[in-house]
Amino acid sequence: MKACPDRAAALALLRKYNAEPFHLQHALTVEAVMRWYAQDLGYGEEADFWATVGLLHDVDFEKWPEEHCKKAPELLAEIGCSEELVHAVCSHGYGICSEVEPVHEMEKVLFAADELTGLTGAAARMRPSKSCADMEVSSLKKKFKDKKFAAGCSRDVIKTGAERLGWELEGLMDKTIQAMRASEAQIAEELASLS
Repeated sequence: MKACPDRAAALALLRKYNAEPFHLQHALTVEAVMRWYAQDLGYGEEADFWATVGLLHDVDFEKWPEEHCKKAPELLAEIGCSEELVHAVCSHGYGICSEVEPVHEMEKVLFAADELTGLTGAAARMRPSKSCADMEVSSLKKKFKDKKFAAGCSRDVIKTGAERLGWELEGLMDKTIQAMRASEAQIAEELASLS
């Protein structure tokens, strides 16, 4: 069983360094998506660990964007995060702002899903429903191909992430839509309670 801080401590640390609603929503989304993937891929007993990595993966980004993934270990030490958790958090920036390579399947999922949750969330906001509930992979693929749409979401990182996992891009998109769909209402509720 991988040790990780309890959620209250992790959320308190996140909120200490992140105030932007957009960043909080992204953290909660990636947390929920990582928990969903842990269950889906047969790592149910590690679901809390996967979720905590998701919640804290951008802990340093809002205040120190130029030191993203470099400042994180220092912040994560404040709540006694394990070396495994620190490695996982830092690995999602591999080849962009970090030299820590994603090796565990969980790290590869985080690397792949992080950018994709951003793209999927942006696509959902453009829909009449403002939701992933009725989103199809085909419509997400159209947004993926439109380089002007959500230009900040790196298509290369998403593609590389799928390759590292040995998955088809469509499969990654399908699973990520399902994961976001499953947690949408709960995240909206929690965000409202945080503001």
